[in-house]
Amino acid sequence: MILNHIWGLYTHPKEEWNDIDTKHENMLYGLTHVLLVALIPSICGYYAAAHIGWSIGAGDPVKITESSALMLASGMYAAIIAGVFLLAYLIQWMAKTFDATPNFTQALELAAYAATPVLMVGLAALYPVLWFVALAGMVAIAYSVYLLYSGVPIMMHIPEEKGFIYASSVVTVGLVLLVSILVATAMFWTLGFGPEFMG
Repeated sequence: MILNHIWGLYTHPKEEWNDIDTKHENMLYGLTHVLLVALIPSICGYYAAAHIGWSIGAGDPVKITESSALMLASGMYAAIIAGVFLLAYLIQWMAKTFDATPNFTQALELAAYAATPVLMVGLAALYPVLWFVALAGMVAIAYSVYLLYSGVPIMMHIPEEKGFIYASSVVTVGLVLLVSILVATAMFWTLGFGPEFMG
């Protein structure tokens, strides 16, 4: 069923949002979706960093030790899950402003399914060339934003005009969350938790 939703969000997103809204699986279903899809960037990032090496420009690929890669992948996995849950909380919290009354499960479904393209693009890390991953990431972010704009009016049961403003607010909050995670990562690196590079 999870794979059906993923496929549907890529092939016919508005119909799929209606289907998700009609069925409203339980909280465990949304949690399972997040836990499974968040594995993609974590595992691919681990493998690329420890076994393939990142090509940042001219020169040899840059690799880090397996223990460093495992630490980074675990941190990424935890940050993704925390980020999706925090986004879901903020979606529910902002709902009152737009005359919507979603429960947390609905907010989690919206956050999880809208974030899915960004998480699935983690597969691009298996070809760890910086320009390629950056380009794939931009395309995924653009599609996630599109999913959010198309999904908010359906999932929150509000008119499209309000949905546009609501979705814009969610995008802004999502960007703030992303920057916060990046800043936290940089702080951890400066505190001595940075990766150990292979010679």
